[in-house]
Amino acid sequence: MGHSLEMQRVRAGRWEAVLKAPDASGLQVTHLERSLPGLEVKPNGEGRWLLSLPIPPEVLFSGVQTFLLTDAPSGETLAHFTIVTGVPLEDDLRAEIDLLRAELDMLKRAFRRHCVETGT
Repeated sequence: MGHSLEMQRVRAGRWEAVLKAPDASGLQVTHLERSLPGLEVKPNGEGRWLLSLPIPPEVLFSGVQTFLLTDAPSGETLAHFTIVTGVPLEDDLRAEIDLLRAELDMLKRAFRRHCVETGT
């Protein structure tokens, strides 16, 4: 049996999850390759584990912050969660969408030109 998250959420400054796995020893949550302290792991019966981690305020700043749940001994990433904060993200998303639209328009023009040149 592998690892899978059955539920996860952030509530009152804590990340909470239910992990289905044969063993939950050696788990860690990292942010920017730094292990975060305070991960609580409690058995919940039938190969399920309740995970809870206080999110340190110092890791929250404008933009997208990604946290990884890993098996420390193997280095395998089991899951991830993200927290999005700040107004600049809205501008970042608009810029990315504009860039994607421009690239899509360029690809459409190139495809049409290819169709005309090859007669398809």
